[in-house]
Amino acid sequence: MDPKDKKINIFLAVLAPFSLAALAWALMGIPAGRIDTGVITLTVLTVFCSCYLRIQLPRVNTHLTISDALIMLAMLIYGGEIAVLLAIVETTAASLNIMRKGVPIKVKTIFFNVMTNAIAVFAAAKAVWFIFGSTDLVLQRGDFTSFIWLLTVMAAALFAVNSGLVAVFSAIKQNKKSLWKVWTDNCFDAVLMYVVGAVMAGIIVKALEQINLYLFTAVVLFFGIIYLTFRRFVEDLKKTVEKAKQAERERAEQAEEHVNELEHYVAELERSGAALQESHENFRHAAYHDALTGLPNRNFFIDTLKGLLQQTRENSESDFAVLFLDLNRFKTINDSLGHSMGDRLIKNVAKRLSGMVREEDMVARFSGDKFGVILSDLLTKEEATSFADRLAKRLAEPYTLDGRQVFTSAKIGIAYGNSKYPEAEDILRDADIAMYYSKDNEENYVIFDQKMHIRAVTRLQLETDLRFAIERNEFELYYQPIVGLENSSLVGFEALVRWNHPQRGLVPPNEFIPISESTGLIIPMTIQILHSACSQLVKWQERSGNATPLSVAVNLSGKHFGHPNLVEQINTIIAETGIAPSSLKLELTEGAVMENAETAILMLRQIKETGVQISIDDFGTGYSSLSYLHRFPIDLLKVDRSFVSAMEENTENGEIVRTVIALAKALNLKVVAEGIESVHQFHQLRILGCEYGQGYLFSKPLPVADIERLLEDKTRWQNILPAAPAAPPQNRDMLTPLRLAQ
Repeated sequence: MDPKDKKINIFLAVLAPFSLAALAWALMGIPAGRIDTGVITLTVLTVFCSCYLRIQLPRVNTHLTISDALIMLAMLIYGGEIAVLLAIVETTAASLNIMRKGVPIKVKTIFFNVMTNAIAVFAAAKAVWFIFGSTDLVLQRGDFTSFIWLLTVMAAALFAVNSGLVAVFSAIKQNKKSLWKVWTDNCFDAVLMYVVGAVMAGIIVKALEQINLYLFTAVVLFFGIIYLTFRRFVEDLKKTVEKAKQAERERAEQAEEHVNELEHYVAELERSGAALQESHENFRHAAYHDALTGLPNRNFFIDTLKGLLQQTRENSESDFAVLFLDLNRFKTINDSLGHSMGDRLIKNVAKRLSGMVREEDMVARFSGDKFGVILSDLLTKEEATSFADRLAKRLAEPYTLDGRQVFTSAKIGIAYGNSKYPEAEDILRDADIAMYYSKDNEENYVIFDQKMHIRAVTRLQLETDLRFAIERNEFELYYQPIVGLENSSLVGFEALVRWNHPQRGLVPPNEFIPISESTGLIIPMTIQILHSACSQLVKWQERSGNATPLSVAVNLSGKHFGHPNLVEQINTIIAETGIAPSSLKLELTEGAVMENAETAILMLRQIKETGVQISIDDFGTGYSSLSYLHRFPIDLLKVDRSFVSAMEENTENGEIVRTVIALAKALNLKVVAEGIESVHQFHQLRILGCEYGQGYLFSKPLPVADIERLLEDKTRWQNILPAAPAAPPQNRDMLTPLRLAQ
């Protein structure tokens, strides 16, 4: 065993009998009934103050606590026995609380603290009894001088015994020979604690003469809570300050690291300066050439164009052409075969292009699958078109990549250089516009003319106006009646959008619908249309009072059909307008649903769950697979107007109409015929079993005001009904439009 531990054990063994004697004296000396609510309250208050209300005195290793004053108070009011027991409880609770907070403290130290306090309080009680007798007598006499001496003796005895024992324990623990040195360095500051405790005990005794103990306890607890709150605030403030200091230290370290890195970087720059100067041409090549193909890039191409335009201004005989080309299906190849295969395809295309131009010409790659060609020193403009034709055919030949044949082609725009172009970017822009025209018209190449630029600018302006039109709700709906052919009754409407442009007036749908689809504006526009149509129909349903509610059909573009939030948007419109879902019909073209049939089936099922009806518009003009058609959860087929309008003159169209109606019957679908313009067509469709129809025979598309007048005329189309019910045909051949016309 360590000699130091051995001495500590001996010292504790010496103290143990004295502390046990003090404890026995206290337990045996407590009169019966002395432990009352006042003693219990004082005990709880003492433990609370000892554990939570400890104040660190500045520049000394001493804590000031109210618990010392409360022990002295117990000695004054209840006698030494209660004070000894209270000191033991207070010291034990305080030591355990320190351990709970994670502060390392040995069990020997805890026993020493408990025994020391018990002995010190016992000694103080005996000293007071020896000099003054019972403390109750001193308090009852009310002699202030005796009271002061009583407090002085009590504080001095506690200080002397407690500090002396602590000094001995510390000297043994620290292996110091000078007990006096230890006492003066570590224990002398404790005199303040006992003096303050004695003063506070005296003040409390005098205060208790005016108030009761419970009121005092409540006040102490109140201020204790305030103190705890303040201490928590101070601790948080200390933590914040420490974090700020830590952050500042980290910033300083980072700044030092950055300075070191900067110094290293500057040194590296200085060392590489000479090498950078020598490799200037290599850097210039990298800046003006494409990394993948090695061809000149857009920057080089533009600089070359600037030089050619300058020559054109100086020499009118200078003639050149710019070709802008874009590969078809490159994204599909990239997505399906991978980007590495796409890069190899680009390299092969670049190789073919380079092999077709002369030395004085230039081939450049801009980005992705876009290339540019400059044909200089042209004798005739036909040279450029002839080259473009050869180029398109050469690029359309198959490419063999890793044993796999890959096909692509190019669309080419041609712009001829002349002195009218102020900037090189302008001629490249025109070639780009011509290229997009070649795509739209499915031609290998297109030569730019000024009308293309005007149309492009007009399209851009129209796109801008279209965005404002959606914000300002400039769209107006016209409604074309849909009639039940059986009794010529109004069953609903098809909503057709018109754009009231502030300057241009009514803009035809074929002008702005394609733009809205290509820009994505078709989605917010369709939402506006749906909302307006549903709101208007609800009003008309309330006015008409028909047994069968009117319905409204709204066209849905293929782009909107593929939008992930479509079903949510439909539900929102139904909720906001209050329309019955079955009164809304969404019309989709064959192309929209057949583009990706499996995905379309899933989307159609989700739409059907909302209660909305679905119609296939312009049926017969596209390609519909019967294997998919019977799986589509749809309600109606609309026969395209091109077949209906030619029923009387063209037997083939009549057969198509008859077949579509028969197909619909087989699939339990209703049929709507578009473009009915004559009574004869009406009767033919009625005999064939077509349920609904629309067309100029009944009404052209009308604005809201005209539709409201139409609703008031209940017998508007009764005059076109046949005089007698048509007999059902007995011979299948009699169903053809040609025979009916005869």
